[in-house]
Amino acid sequence: MKTRLLPGSRIGILGGGQLGRMLAMSARRMGYGVWIYTDVKDSPAAPLADSVTVAAYDDAEALAAFARQVHVVTFEFENIPFAAASQLEKQVLVRPSPKVLHIAQHRGREKAFLSENGFPIVPYAHVRGPKDVAAALEVTGLPAVLKTAGFGYDGKGQTKIQDRQALEDKVVGGGDWVLEQWQAFDKEVSVLVARNPQGEMADWGVVENRHKDHILDVSVVPPVVPKAVAQKAVQVARGIAVALDLVGLLCVEFFVGKDGCVRVNEMAPRPHNSGHWTIEGAVTSQFEQQIRAVIGAALGSTEILSPTAMANVLGDCWLNGEPRWSEVLDDPHVKWHSYGKTDPRKGRKMGHLTSVGATAEEAVGRVLAARQRLTP
Repeated sequence: MKTRLLPGSRIGILGGGQLGRMLAMSARRMGYGVWIYTDVKDSPAAPLADSVTVAAYDDAEALAAFARQVHVVTFEFENIPFAAASQLEKQVLVRPSPKVLHIAQHRGREKAFLSENGFPIVPYAHVRGPKDVAAALEVTGLPAVLKTAGFGYDGKGQTKIQDRQALEDKVVGGGDWVLEQWQAFDKEVSVLVARNPQGEMADWGVVENRHKDHILDVSVVPPVVPKAVAQKAVQVARGIAVALDLVGLLCVEFFVGKDGCVRVNEMAPRPHNSGHWTIEGAVTSQFEQQIRAVIGAALGSTEILSPTAMANVLGDCWLNGEPRWSEVLDDPHVKWHSYGKTDPRKGRKMGHLTSVGATAEEAVGRVLAARQRLTP
């Protein structure tokens, strides 16, 4: 492959959700073709693509045909089967590599990778059935949090465990679980870091994340955290990117303890909900940065232009009727980003609102007020 792919080249994206939609927007703006591979008809990314393949991720013929049409492949979520990414890698560059995907899509492998490389994490144990309960509780104590090893996000597949019997009942049928020590943390933050094939890295610093019902509600920049905490989080995130030999984008989420201790919660090697603020708030958005990384270009500036806040808009806003769109569209300080979904459901991310301000809290106030006005 040449040092970099030039405009006119074709980028393949595995997955057709809202992250793929926004990746496609950035790629097309930069002059690149966008080929989407998804197992979902009428996906949010489809209207932005030059070509869409709708097929199962275990369809070897469809994957092979897709690989022949593109110059590089990236992904917009980490639940792509490892086998699919591995097959594609035999024909075309896949960035990040399937190895990174394999680690990040399974909490057990992710925790093991972080632990083996000396990154700070919450004490945990792998649980596959009642026989593992006693040893696991020796590590975590009670209370604890039981999480499915794979396919969990937005709090799905997570249960707080108060006593041993509850844990035994939950895992009696076997399965693949990770049990983590319960954390009384002060706040949650994240760091997005990009790395290109030349080893150049860039990050936007620390983002403060505020959750509601286990779903990200608001992201704020700059965060209210001590300088030492921010520096440690950035150092760890960059270290993880190097240890993974990442080419692409990585989000690392952290718990910040009341004592200022920073521990990795989880990581995602793709654009992240907590990075949406970068579209308005930074010189280079997380979506452009992933494109720049996978095509082998220099990374863009991550300079923060202004204090910024992002608020998710869930399907809950439709429960009492169509949202009051004029309340947002007529606000000169608020930006509305639609994810192109036609089936609003409670808890489903339908879009987000972003605002800048003189201070972070001014920006937060604007997006929260706008969301309140939007909801019937």
